[in-house]
Amino acid sequence: METRFTRGKSAILERPLTRPKTEVSVSAFALLFSEMVQYCQSRVYSVSELQARLADMGQAVGASLLDVLVLREKNGKRETKVLNILLFIKVSVWRALFGKEADKLEQANDDDKTYYIIEKEPLVNSYISVPKENSTLNCAAFTGGIVEAILTHSGFPAKVTVHWHKGTTLMIKFDEAVIARDKALEGR
Repeated sequence: METRFTRGKSAILERPLTRPKTEVSVSAFALLFSEMVQYCQSRVYSVSELQARLADMGQAVGASLLDVLVLREKNGKRETKVLNILLFIKVSVWRALFGKEADKLEQANDDDKTYYIIEKEPLVNSYISVPKENSTLNCAAFTGGIVEAILTHSGFPAKVTVHWHKGTTLMIKFDEAVIARDKALEGR
């Protein structure tokens, strides 16, 4: 009786927990993302509202993505230091989302709470044509929302904003408590 249900297939309990890496075609991503932008654009009145909507959508993605990546790549262990979580985002998160690492990770010279993730040509901006009246629109606000959700759900509350500088720059401003905790951990 059991062979009738599993003939030609492996039993479900014998399959590995980790899924093989799958890639989505760029054209499918471009279509889906452009539809998301159009959907948000039809419900807002300004560029800042549109970027806020994209960031909100990104936060939903980031919260789910964090759980998957921590389980797959870190065996359930979360980061405790600011630099380690930023490197996790720069390398693992970017590779899972875009197939490559982010271009740069920098710390502000004058502020120990501020870090920058720099991406010269973000994939989310590649297939969106922006009209002249919305020239300040940066669709990488979606990516900023993903990063903000990952940081917040990892216990590193921060505000992430997106700017046009050296391509696209995600400016990450951590809360004071995060920096104080990080300094206390270094003092051990």
